[in-house]
Amino acid sequence: MVDTAVIIEKNRDRLKMAKQPIYDVLIIGGGVSGTALLYQLARFTDLKRVILLEKYSDVATVNSHGRNNSQTLHCGDIETNYSLDKAREVQRTARMLVNFSLGLPDYDQWLFKHPKMVIGVGEQEGQFLRQRYATFSADFPAMRFILRDEIAGLEPHIVKGRKDAINAIAILDEYTTVNFSSLSKAFVEQAQAVSGKQVELALDTCAGKISKDGEIYQVESSKGRYQARFVVVCAGGHSLLFAHRMGHGLNYSCLPMAGSFYYAPKLLQGKVYTVQNDKLPFAAIHGDPDILVPDKSRLGPTALMTPVLERYNIRTLPEFLRVLRLDMDVIRVMWDLFKVPDIRNYILKNMLFEVPLVRRRLFLQDARKIIPELRLKDLEFASRVGGVRPVMIDKQARKLHMGEAKIDTGEGIIFNMTPSPGATSCLGNAEGDLRIIVDYLGCQLDKTAFAEILLGENGLPLSNRDIA
Repeated sequence: MVDTAVIIEKNRDRLKMAKQPIYDVLIIGGGVSGTALLYQLARFTDLKRVILLEKYSDVATVNSHGRNNSQTLHCGDIETNYSLDKAREVQRTARMLVNFSLGLPDYDQWLFKHPKMVIGVGEQEGQFLRQRYATFSADFPAMRFILRDEIAGLEPHIVKGRKDAINAIAILDEYTTVNFSSLSKAFVEQAQAVSGKQVELALDTCAGKISKDGEIYQVESSKGRYQARFVVVCAGGHSLLFAHRMGHGLNYSCLPMAGSFYYAPKLLQGKVYTVQNDKLPFAAIHGDPDILVPDKSRLGPTALMTPVLERYNIRTLPEFLRVLRLDMDVIRVMWDLFKVPDIRNYILKNMLFEVPLVRRRLFLQDARKIIPELRLKDLEFASRVGGVRPVMIDKQARKLHMGEAKIDTGEGIIFNMTPSPGATSCLGNAEGDLRIIVDYLGCQLDKTAFAEILLGENGLPLSNRDIA
């Protein structure tokens, strides 16, 4: 016998669904990566309806907030762990960010210039920088190879009291620093300013289950159900959790790495990086001006494995446990890392960096590589500063995946876990998603406008041209 009540209820659900708008693209995650994609979809395609869901009350409140990252515009010039090919890729994405910014009248709210350099301490590092300068300077014409006296003129506290030989690669007049929170808001503002488009921002909206009904994705949320022809998840480590729930990316586990920082008096004029240890898959310590705390220099980061997907948010512990997917493959990767003396010692030392009674004294030893005469009383642990970078474990290859981690299912949904190198790559990663979406939905891409606004005329950055 047919249950009439069930049939009526199903028809009500279908009618309700039919009345809901179907978005062309739905983005989950309002950090700098998600908002960059929102901007590109609105500005450079003919798609009419785009929406971004963000679980917090504003965009860019987690890793994209200035207190949770080093505020650095990575250009590939002073990051010594980059190959030349990688540096060229990073240079392109950094130029896109600068070009976007300089096209707006209020870009000085998020884009800043500071001198920057990477120092070579001792003969071995010094020779390494000489070779690197010879290899990279043709692609990075603003590079200067400088010696001790010139370093002292630019950053006196780097040289003062130093006995070791020192040289540096310096870049003195380029954009180096970004408030990625303000940049994210600019992306949203520019997206919503495009006429003839419905570009929505749904704040305080926590996305849940994602399913596909025919050609349309259904996204459950704390504010109800949304429908879209294409979905992009830009939610850091949470993205992998969404992927796992849908049966994608099961060969990946997530290892969240937390970075902590220390404050010192304003002893540095600009950004000062150190040579990367090529045996370590983690960032070397650097010193930076802090645009949120202008009277101090910020030193770090440390690197600590942490059991949460968001720093200082214990509520993300259960999500970490689900996305870790601990098994023998994960344990083997961790054991292989721990067997390398440099990595093992680094991990143990960074654990001690979090112990209140000893962390300042231990960190002082590393910080003196940058500022030799730094004193213990000068160091202050930056409380509740620092974010989480989700490092992916490839269980099939049994190794860490340190670069960009993206799962393109080919089925109208993308999961972005880790931008590389950090927030700098937001427009470059968005471009990759944009092209996938254009191919999948068959929409139009305004290549001319994209090139003029983000790449610059004839491929040259706007910063190399006269700007009215």
